[in-house]
Amino acid sequence: MDDEDGYFSERVAATYDNPAAREFQPETVAPMAELLADLAGDGRALELGIGTGRVALPLAARGVPVHGIDLSRAMVARMRDKPGGDAIEVTIGDFATTKAGGTEGEGAFSVAYLVFNTIMNLTTQEAQVACFRNVADQLAPGGCFVIETMVPELRKLPPGQNLVPFHASDTRWSFDSYDVATQEMSSHHVEVVDGRGTYWSVPFRYVWPAELDLMAQLAGMRLRDRWAGWGREPFTNESAGHVSVWQKPAPLTAGPEMAISPPHRPS
Repeated sequence: MDDEDGYFSERVAATYDNPAAREFQPETVAPMAELLADLAGDGRALELGIGTGRVALPLAARGVPVHGIDLSRAMVARMRDKPGGDAIEVTIGDFATTKAGGTEGEGAFSVAYLVFNTIMNLTTQEAQVACFRNVADQLAPGGCFVIETMVPELRKLPPGQNLVPFHASDTRWSFDSYDVATQEMSSHHVEVVDGRGTYWSVPFRYVWPAELDLMAQLAGMRLRDRWAGWGREPFTNESAGHVSVWQKPAPLTAGPEMAISPPHRPS
């Protein structure tokens, strides 16, 4: 890590937004905001790892009140410089344990979301489990937790190999390294600009869909939906990623027709 902002310091924040990248295109962001707005309804949304506001700002523009949690002040500062960014509340901290606005965040949100593989920024299973429990505490009954993340690309690893390249150009090379014994992985980047080379890496912990379902179960939530993408395409064994929705149960309400009588005892 570079400083208190973790792996997303000012050096990263300064170049994080790339309008030419697919992640920032309107056709990518619009379905995300639409689905999250549908889940939020008339309630509030919580974004874990809000960053520079790539998703939060379009969602807020749809009339959904958004609160963010992020460790990186540098990333949040970039959001603040954008139109509407200063109106979004942000709590600085580790989203595995930090409550939005302190204890005020408990039970306050209709939807919470964690996108673009960010669950893997929590590099231990314990931290990922804690994240689910933290979210469950902050969701209102019936609220939903949405995660967008990749399916681990172990099928691309031939025997004896632990590297998967994912970008190559004249000036930049990127690859992931995997440890299948620990589920640790790292993304490595080499870039050459004006004849000067730089290298940096970021650690992750990859996680399987079924493992995420178990984490949700431990937090008292259940799987509601799983799609291959934000367009709600079917998730199959060929899907490279998934958008999953877990729901916190709503309390049962007993009306007159649901009144519970004492058990009958035969005389």
